[in-house]
Amino acid sequence: MTAKTAVQQGSDLLAGAGISEPRLTAEVLLLHALHKERIYLFSHPEHELSTVEWIHYGRYLHERMQGKPTQYITRLQEFYGRPFRVSPAVLVPRPETEHTVEQALQVAPRAKTLLDIGTGSGALVVTLALELKARAVATDLSFDALQVARGNAAELAARVDFVQCDLAAGIQTRFDLIVSNPPYIPDAEIPGLQTEVRDFEPHLALAGGALGTEIYHRIVPQAERLLKPGGWLIFEIGYQGEAGVREAFAKGPWQDITLIHDLAGLPRVLRGRYTP
Repeated sequence: MTAKTAVQQGSDLLAGAGISEPRLTAEVLLLHALHKERIYLFSHPEHELSTVEWIHYGRYLHERMQGKPTQYITRLQEFYGRPFRVSPAVLVPRPETEHTVEQALQVAPRAKTLLDIGTGSGALVVTLALELKARAVATDLSFDALQVARGNAAELAARVDFVQCDLAAGIQTRFDLIVSNPPYIPDAEIPGLQTEVRDFEPHLALAGGALGTEIYHRIVPQAERLLKPGGWLIFEIGYQGEAGVREAFAKGPWQDITLIHDLAGLPRVLRGRYTP
């Protein structure tokens, strides 16, 4: 079977299973089986799949048809122009999270120290450490997630120290900038999530409590202990979370609290400046 035929057959199978963007997904999975870059499919459509390549491709298609995210099959996701390794121990980095990076670079361009609370894959902390040329610390409750993040920092040559703890409980140093993309999906909404999210991504990184904002109310007081005066706390939030997160800020010495919408017009980032 040629690569061209394999893509068409894979696309048909995925489409029949209700998978979005079936042709693109088939191409990505075939390239993963071939260990080739995307240009290879356009320049070598006549490539004859070996038995091993066909077996791998067939397995990848089956996994995707069962709902497994493509990124967990390829173990790779791009974020802010860089490749990040992922596993089922971490959330797949979303393009929307890049808004948090953009806000950090806008309001704290000279930050030399930063903390990422609940780092997951490390996409936020590694990106900001490299963009700001800053010394960074990242925390996560999951040891497996920290292993993924540590590997990404090493591969991308980012200076990050990793600490396993609940939110920022194990941190004492003060920082110029704190970022966090904590779990923010209300518990009652978890059963209604897409199969790819509900059944494959880590529940620990999704479920945000009854309201979806409880964790923010725990992080804000910790940030008051850890931020330098004038430092910034920047959150990614859920579409329903603005009021609850603003309430968390209202209990302390915060100014310049600002909401940023994503490209879909949904509330996405809420930031505040610590002014004791």
